Amino acid sequence: MPGRPSTRTSTTSRVSRKPSVPTLNSRASRISSPTVVVPEEGPTNVLRSNICAIFADAQRSTGSHRKLVVNLRKVHTACCYEPTKPGKKDDGFGEDDFNVEMARCVIRLVGVKKSEGVGDRIVKFLGLFLRHASEKDAAMVPQSDIDETMSFPETPSTRLTSHILSILLALLASKEKTVRFRSTQIISYIINSLDSIDDEYYQLLRAGLLKRIRDKEPMVRVQAVLGLGRLAGNEGDEDSANADSDSEDQNGLLEKLVEVLQNDPSADVRRSLLLNLPLTPATLPYLLERARDLDPATRRALYSRLLPALGDFRHLSLSMREKLLRWGLRDRDEQVRKATARLFSERWIEDCAGTKLEANDEAAKGTAPANVEALHELLERIDVVNSGVENGIASEALKEFWGSRPDYREAISFDDSFWDHLSAESVFMVRSFNEFCRAEGGKYESTVEEKMPEVTKLAFFLQRYTNNLIDVLKRIDAVGEGEEEEDTVEQEFIVEQLLYIAQSLDYSDEVGRRKMFSLLREILAIAELPDGVTKLVVDVLRCVCGNDLAGDKEFCGVVLEAIAEVHDTIANDEPVLDEEESFHSARSELSDATITKEKKNKRLLSENGDQDEEKAIKEIVVNMKCLHIAQCMLQNIDQNLQDNVHLVTMLNNLVVPAVRSHEAPIREQGLLCLGLCCLLDKTLAEENLSLFIHCFLKGHDTLQVNAIHTLSDILTVHPSLLYGQNVDESSTKPIFKVFSKGMKATNTPDVQSATTIALCKLMLTKLVEDEDLLKQLVICYFEPSTRENVAVRQALSYFLPVYCQSRRENMERMGKVVPAVVHSLLGLGEELDEEDEMVGMTVIANMLIDWTDARKLVVQDDTRVSWAEAGKKEVKAVNADIHLDLAAELLEKAMTHGCPREEKKVLISMAGKITITPSSSPEKLQTALDLVAEATDLKIAIDAPSRNALTRLHVGLFKIIGDNERNTTPHGDAGVVVPDNDAAPVIGGGEEGAEEAVADADSSEEETKMEMEMDIVPEVEEGDDKAREVKDSVLEDLLNDDEEEEL
Repeated sequence: MPGRPSTRTSTTSRVSRKPSVPTLNSRASRISSPTVVVPEEGPTNVLRSNICAIFADAQRSTGSHRKLVVNLRKVHTACCYEPTKPGKKDDGFGEDDFNVEMARCVIRLVGVKKSEGVGDRIVKFLGLFLRHASEKDAAMVPQSDIDETMSFPETPSTRLTSHILSILLALLASKEKTVRFRSTQIISYIINSLDSIDDEYYQLLRAGLLKRIRDKEPMVRVQAVLGLGRLAGNEGDEDSANADSDSEDQNGLLEKLVEVLQNDPSADVRRSLLLNLPLTPATLPYLLERARDLDPATRRALYSRLLPALGDFRHLSLSMREKLLRWGLRDRDEQVRKATARLFSERWIEDCAGTKLEANDEAAKGTAPANVEALHELLERIDVVNSGVENGIASEALKEFWGSRPDYREAISFDDSFWDHLSAESVFMVRSFNEFCRAEGGKYESTVEEKMPEVTKLAFFLQRYTNNLIDVLKRIDAVGEGEEEEDTVEQEFIVEQLLYIAQSLDYSDEVGRRKMFSLLREILAIAELPDGVTKLVVDVLRCVCGNDLAGDKEFCGVVLEAIAEVHDTIANDEPVLDEEESFHSARSELSDATITKEKKNKRLLSENGDQDEEKAIKEIVVNMKCLHIAQCMLQNIDQNLQDNVHLVTMLNNLVVPAVRSHEAPIREQGLLCLGLCCLLDKTLAEENLSLFIHCFLKGHDTLQVNAIHTLSDILTVHPSLLYGQNVDESSTKPIFKVFSKGMKATNTPDVQSATTIALCKLMLTKLVEDEDLLKQLVICYFEPSTRENVAVRQALSYFLPVYCQSRRENMERMGKVVPAVVHSLLGLGEELDEEDEMVGMTVIANMLIDWTDARKLVVQDDTRVSWAEAGKKEVKAVNADIHLDLAAELLEKAMTHGCPREEKKVLISMAGKITITPSSSPEKLQTALDLVAEATDLKIAIDAPSRNALTRLHVGLFKIIGDNERNTTPHGDAGVVVPDNDAAPVIGGGEEGAEEAVADADSSEEETKMEMEMDIVPEVEEGDDKAREVKDSVLEDLLNDDEEEEL
């Protein structure tokens, strides 16, 4: 098609940059705050009417956009090119006229708010048209012209794009957020729609969008990162040959976008970058760490959109695969967990299955058929030896896999050849399949019975692989650690998985039960058996023996026999000295070979010393093994210790000597076993309670943690040790001292966290009700020394609100310690160094008020909930006596002689935020009102916010008391009126509780006087002299305060 020749040419490429191009600052420096300037309308013409009609149709629906793009392209072609038919009439409109009309429509678009859907539809239409026009113009350019100039010539579509961008770039710095949003949106959409950008505008677009990623409006930042993501990822082949400065610019853009991805407060911005940032080895770690993002939608986008589009998961490192599975499957959001399960059971398995199909020269189209080898490879890729242990993520992943892939459940089979050549992956596959089928409530019972072997057969398999494990262990002892160390780990893992399977089997078959019983008895007596396998053997043996009393005795007897056999290995391995080396006659001393004799004696002493050391080490190892077996047995027993003679024998012959041992490892293991024995006998626990207290006070960190765990378990099982009939304060004081000292152990975070968690559990179960310990817990939560101890902060952030809001007595107990907590925290804040920071007292006060708000109680008492005669639940007004008691204590503390100024301000401000309801006790309402009046007379409010808070409390109490008196006064036939819950006034903090701002405390005194004169003080009757006196006294005090301030 012949066309009008272009007057100039410019190269366009995706990433070319000219250093001499004018910058955005140079153009925008003459415009301080660009606003939308609509060009003069001028006379209406045919071109404007056609374009406006097309845009009007485009804003109605996106379904007709393709047809409208073709129509607009026809208008564009008619204006930019000569007509192809000689007889066709020319309307006289040129390319500039078309560009002006398009710019006119774009300028009107930038003022459309984000909530208007027509704006988004027009933006899409504009981007679709520019792409279509660019493709059509590019098709008309001969390839020879591109080869001669080595660049793409200028076309009408590129000039139109440049004209629109030049207008929008000046609007990026507008003061109007809507203009900035639409300008950035259009620019980003154009960048993502076109394949090439004019060199003249590349740097301008980059600089302008980089400024917008710091915009205060999140919607503007979202559009800016969408455009910059395309610029950062649209690197052409010619860039690899450019100078170092270009690569530095590219890296600088990526670094800025990664910083935004990590630190932007808006979840929409982070999610947009997550889905639009280029996937490169440099950006991949930052993209994957969004699996820990605070926003659930962002985490879900990673698992449902980014990771499936990433390609083969095997390109990820092993640790990253394990982290992604663990973070996703254990996410608190259900949709994230489902997305992770789909990723694992559909996408990752298809990557492995696709490889298998390609190896067999088969086309992998759609979902690949069930392939056991692919599942085997998938388990290998997630390292089941390490991730398949207890609390590992592999078990959860396979559970989701079996639930979502019924084809694999049907295709898998476990024949004899499978069991003869078990690997870590195959045996874990069997274990996970067995657990899934048996956990579904009998739904797959027939399937598991068909595919799994019977007890006798599994016992033979277990015996075979246990023998293999023992052989490998003996070879390692003889040769030393080497290449067989890895084989030992795999063999141990196989035996563990077989024992997990054995735990779920049915032992009603006596033949199979006897076979498994005898096998486990033999395995348990092997001294070289690893501790993990030993624990599982004891657990399976407990299942085989049964849960009745006879089974308990049989279980204990068998385990003690195994312990005796293990202990006998010490005596069986006594070294025997050679007769020639151990006997020296008197004649040999008189011989002439004196030097030879001395060398032999030295060698003999050295060998004897080495043998004694080896024997001592082996005794320690064997004794530790015996104690470990005893510990595993005690963890599976719940009957009384004195009722089982085997347990008494073990306690006297094994545990007590271990506790008295001089070897620290044996002594610590013996204390663990003694603690388990104390759980089975109250008398034994009472006798040894002081021992565990001594271990905590004098022991090292690990021993302190074990001691606090043992003490908390003993108190949980035997609560009468704290509140029995014969228990006095002298016996409980040392226990509370242990918890108090443990919470102050800031130098040992493990001890502090273990003590805090144990105490929180005891207080939640009402076993400990000490107010001093509760006060220390609250202080521990706020003090800066626990800032680095995340375990303590996390436990207390859950405990404190749950403890207070679960029971009324707990909330009352918290209210009693609030004044002391405030006093301690204020003193602590004064002693802090400059580098230490503590939460502000305003925040602390709001949280304390929220924890003592009776409206937050989960379980209300009878005064809150009742049942009507028809059985309908009736919820009455909240009884806020807790806050009244708290206000009384706060005011009494503030009126105490010697109370510091800052403390008075905090106490009075807290008193002004309490909740007062009509259902509160009249006596407590009157007491609080009297205290407020006394505080006003004493003038303890030393600043305007304190006086406002005190006045607000005074007026609120007066209003509630007055309303109650009027409601309880009989009027005709009315009787006593119970205020309705919806209509009853509630004075104090709103529903937000601690989240309410403290702006009321900062209000001026003039506003307070206006409120009192108008609405806050209720109307009183003529005969109510008392009410008038109260009102007059409050106003008089405020006027006196104003006079004092003026003076």
